[in-house]
Amino acid sequence: MVEKLSLFESGQAQLDEVAGMLNLEPGIHAILREPMRELHVSIPVRMDNGNVKVFKGFRVQYNNALGPCKGGIRFHPDETIDTIKSLTAWMTWKCAVAGIPLGGGKGGVICDTKEMSSGERANSGL
Repeated sequence: MVEKLSLFESGQAQLDEVAGMLNLEPGIHAILREPMRELHVSIPVRMDNGNVKVFKGFRVQYNNALGPCKGGIRFHPDETIDTIKSLTAWMTWKCAVAGIPLGGGKGGVICDTKEMSSGERANSGL
């Protein structure tokens, strides 16, 4: 039985393959396999009914060797840290290949903004 790789593991496998082709120094390869910073947050929001709902969020900065980390924030009910890590890795590598002096960064919040009122979105900063 073949184990299915997560999105981030798939990206790591891509990096591993290319690192071998380029004879990338093992230390540099190790640095590029993992994000430099990963933050998990809880965001309390007062909902219209008066209750406080806590949303989970993430911020990942993958690598800033070439410059500050570039990337926005995603709001989705099925958001995962794995997706965010994958997007930041690919942004880091894409900027490096294109000669853009930026690293990869991205945030994500697990929420469905379509089910939130404009007041709830404003209270949350979304």
